[in-house]
Amino acid sequence: MHSPARSPILRQRSRTQGINTMNYPSLEAFLDQRVLRRAKGPVALILVEDRVEVESTIRHHLDAGFRTVLLLAPADLGLPGDLADAVHHIHHTMRAPDALTATVNPLIAAAPQGTWMYYGYNAEYLFYPFCETRTVREMLAFHTEERRPAMLTYVIDLYAPDLALDPNGVNLRAAMLDRAGYYALARPDPANHGHPKERQLDFFGGLRWRFEEHVAPRQRRIDRISLFRAAPGLELRPDHTFNIEEYNTYACPWHHNLTAAVASFRAAKGLKYNPASSFAVTDFRWYNSVRFEWCGQQLMDLGLMEPGQWF
Repeated sequence: MHSPARSPILRQRSRTQGINTMNYPSLEAFLDQRVLRRAKGPVALILVEDRVEVESTIRHHLDAGFRTVLLLAPADLGLPGDLADAVHHIHHTMRAPDALTATVNPLIAAAPQGTWMYYGYNAEYLFYPFCETRTVREMLAFHTEERRPAMLTYVIDLYAPDLALDPNGVNLRAAMLDRAGYYALARPDPANHGHPKERQLDFFGGLRWRFEEHVAPRQRRIDRISLFRAAPGLELRPDHTFNIEEYNTYACPWHHNLTAAVASFRAAKGLKYNPASSFAVTDFRWYNSVRFEWCGQQLMDLGLMEPGQWF
């Protein structure tokens, strides 16, 4: 089990194999080059909203085994030399209206059918069962054999223990998470008189639940389909679901499947950056706060992701 001091993120180490970097002046310029047609998967899309922990986010996903990393970030974002040689830097803003769908959907359409893709924001870190010893490619190969085109991930909120020391809510070395307080509700189907959708649930918990008075209802869910295979006509919707309903299911009809987790400081940052909540929230800790150990085993022990049939 990794301790925080031994975590690949905190060691600032990276295996920068694979593609050579190129800078693109816009998303349209990147798409015009048809880079994804030649790139090796799986592909990680890192969506940069601010300058917080961009470098550690890239390193984490390179260490996980993603062969192609697309960094969608402002043009003036500087990177160390080893990272600049390992990513495609697409000059792009995630602050525009509908930025999520306007960014991800053209990239899905540009990727060859069947390409595994991941999307996440800066200061978010993908974890999956046995990630200490297995690469994301091994995990996705197994998931593909189970005839699954997507994987449910839970966004697990991380937060700093002392907001006086870390006013933006971010501290990798002392990160905490909630060990309890997670729950699921049936997902109603408006097209079927509000009856629950098959094998779909809405999941809640973490900071979005404890400070829900500061979070818009549409932003309170913690489920996200972060890993998926490109397919003709596939589109991501603003609520982090896809227009192909099978992509939104947590398991296939015959048995449980793998799930993964995205350890994320995004909610903590949002609560502290938002003027309406910044002064109201003075401490993220509560009696169910525990230190995050930066390992997948802890998340499995807490029931925040499952190995399914993968051992």
